[in-house]
Amino acid sequence: MDTVAATPAGPTRSEHAAGMAAYQRDGERRALTLGNRGPLRFDAEGKLHPDILAAYWRHGFYVFEGVIGADELAELRADAQNMIERAPATPDAKLDAQGRPALGRDYARDPYSFCKPLADPWGGTGIYSNRHPARMAEPTPDAGAPAHVIHLMRGMCQAMPSALRLYGHPKLLAIAATINGADFVPFNDVIFVKQPGVGGSVAWHQDGITHWNAPNWDEGIHGFNFQTQLYPSTLGNCLWAVPGTHKLGRIDIKRLVDENSGSDRLPGAVPMFCAAGDVTMANRQILHGSFANTSPDLRISITFGFHRRASVLGQKAVLSVESDQIHDEARIFDRSAVIAVAIDARRQRFPQETPFRYRPFAGLEEEFRFNDATFARVIRDYNTKDLTI
Repeated sequence: MDTVAATPAGPTRSEHAAGMAAYQRDGERRALTLGNRGPLRFDAEGKLHPDILAAYWRHGFYVFEGVIGADELAELRADAQNMIERAPATPDAKLDAQGRPALGRDYARDPYSFCKPLADPWGGTGIYSNRHPARMAEPTPDAGAPAHVIHLMRGMCQAMPSALRLYGHPKLLAIAATINGADFVPFNDVIFVKQPGVGGSVAWHQDGITHWNAPNWDEGIHGFNFQTQLYPSTLGNCLWAVPGTHKLGRIDIKRLVDENSGSDRLPGAVPMFCAAGDVTMANRQILHGSFANTSPDLRISITFGFHRRASVLGQKAVLSVESDQIHDEARIFDRSAVIAVAIDARRQRFPQETPFRYRPFAGLEEEFRFNDATFARVIRDYNTKDLTI
């Protein structure tokens, strides 16, 4: 594999890690005072417990502890590692590092995005509707670091059988119904990969695009994302968020950074650290980002989100999805069918669980059983119909 030598462009990896230590400790102390982490709890009606709901709406995120069991976690890790190993050896290669045909070259959307080690591929570029206006610090990688590293992976329901089953997790879907209503709809999914010592950053941003100036704007109009952590999400590699910012409307992020002497270590931010098997839930309007992974710890975060149906219906696709696409009834049905198939895929693997009953597909269960035919009809290239707003 091609390698890149260290240059004096910025602090070294170890200098950056040392320089972050005090900021991380301060953030950890603040995070532990918020009261927005703990095991999943539901009320008698099967809705997310009111105490959890209150904490989520107060701060804009929650850490659910111990959601994914050991067996399922092992399957997710194995499938994610297989996807990593089958990535193109270089961004434009047709073969993986072992000389096999790379995964996904026949997919409608390339499942891999790469970046340079410890780089910020989006900050200040205008990409993704200029959601990332300020660039993160880019430490100098160690000599011998690869020229490119996987930044994120797409198409998990197509590429990872265990991830399709995760998409049908009854407790996570019950949360989605509590937050966004029983007729909730999916957003998209990506897997963030933070390789030890080389993983890139994600510049500070708010996820929403469409509804900032809507007359009916509120703090939940752009939906939320889950992140299932396959490995411990540590102070050195985790996602950070500024509590309460989901309530503030669109934030001038560039100004925040400039007023912070140009530093990406924003005051008031807290780390969303957690254990393997924990699941975080973050409002898409909260100000959040992640620093270059100068730590020795791997993070793989399976990320997928959900919307209110009313927030999506009739809206124009954004965020690199074809701009001429409108989220009409047919598109919403087709993309939501992935949930129905995922529920049955999970039922087949975990028959002891009570499957989630997804109201938009009530009575249609037999048409969306998980099998080769529905995989080809519903799952194949499903992410070309992502419901982005």
